[in-house]
Amino acid sequence: MAAAPLVGDRSLFTLFPPPIPRPCLSLPGKTLMLQPAVKPFSLRSISCPLPCPSAAGTLDPVPVDENPKPREGGRDRRRTVRIAWEKLVRWSRSWRSKSKTDVVERTKKVVVLGGGSFGTAMAAHIASKKAEMEVLILVRDEDVCRAINETHFNRKYFPEHMLPENVFATINAKDALLGADFCLHAVPVQCSSSFLEGISQHVDPKLPFISLSKGLELNTLRMMSQIIPQALRNPRQPFVVLSGPSFAVELMKKLPTAMVVASKDKTLAGTVQQLLASPHLRISSSSDVTGVEIAGALKNVLAIAAGIVEGMNLGNNCMAALVAQGCSEIRWLATKMGAKATTLTGLSGSGDIMLTCFVNLSRNRTVGLRLGSGERLDDIMSSMNQVAEGVTTAGAVIALAQKYHVKMPVLTAVARIIDNELTPKTAVLELMGLPQVEEV
Repeated sequence: MAAAPLVGDRSLFTLFPPPIPRPCLSLPGKTLMLQPAVKPFSLRSISCPLPCPSAAGTLDPVPVDENPKPREGGRDRRRTVRIAWEKLVRWSRSWRSKSKTDVVERTKKVVVLGGGSFGTAMAAHIASKKAEMEVLILVRDEDVCRAINETHFNRKYFPEHMLPENVFATINAKDALLGADFCLHAVPVQCSSSFLEGISQHVDPKLPFISLSKGLELNTLRMMSQIIPQALRNPRQPFVVLSGPSFAVELMKKLPTAMVVASKDKTLAGTVQQLLASPHLRISSSSDVTGVEIAGALKNVLAIAAGIVEGMNLGNNCMAALVAQGCSEIRWLATKMGAKATTLTGLSGSGDIMLTCFVNLSRNRTVGLRLGSGERLDDIMSSMNQVAEGVTTAGAVIALAQKYHVKMPVLTAVARIIDNELTPKTAVLELMGLPQVEEV
């Protein structure tokens, strides 16, 4: 039986040749035709591939959708992230609405003891929250006092930043403290005891003290939470410590910053939190006064070590190893003294350590960098117009470590370098030669 010819386009013969004649099967007396199961032919059943970019009539490449629809999994992931963020925002707004207080509204006067960089920055910050509030800085230098009152500039530290109109200065402790609602203490640790004893008769026994000073008193190993009540002869003097990663110049510029206040009095910590918090300054609270203070003191010594590594060009591997070891040493001592390990991974611990060890604005890191470059400590200190607390704190830290039976190789090496009993190069060799022990 002959195959039926295809009618139409002759090019179809190339794609679809005529069917092969069906084979026959001969049996005695019969001839059987084998009939294959063939579907009726239809042009609609032809599945043509995409045209080749180089085929005739297709000069341009096949267009690609530049904004493809997200896959179902990607759409679900984005929805999950969006919902999580919206929940966070709702929780934040709800918390803020419940935590509103009248602390700022009822505060009429704040005194700042010390007109250094950080004291001045905090005075400007608080004054900017309420124009009717009087913020008074107690300073020693009459010229600085006159400049702040007449020009509203502390030109020694912030010649380019004008202070708010409600910031004033005085050299009279009685005038400064009279009627104050809060007192910010920004005097260097080593001078604090004698300074406070001299003004104690003007201090209200109920005046809350907010300590901005970081360090340990060299001879007594005391922290500010011990110095302030003892110097004022009032063990019940309300006390809060403020700490965390914060450079004064960035506070003056109103750049985003986060700090922590710690007090054994939870209500007082919450009050100070509301006094200081603003859209550009987040304030967390804690009850771990020891942890916040000891971390703030020891990080300055570690920053000197980090600067030495930088000054000697020992590389990033060495820097990371040294800071990690230093963090462990701080944790060993702090927890022995009763601090919480979680405090040491927070703002006053890891946060402040990272800022002080890795950023050039750090005074203590600068001291270390110049020591590592070969400069003498006396020359370094005489050229600085601000206090690097780590220099005086280093010896106290080692005495404290011996008291609590804690080995602190890195911080001990820093103390010996400062005492001019060890060179930075020798210290590095000794530290690298310490026994290979289990990490704890």
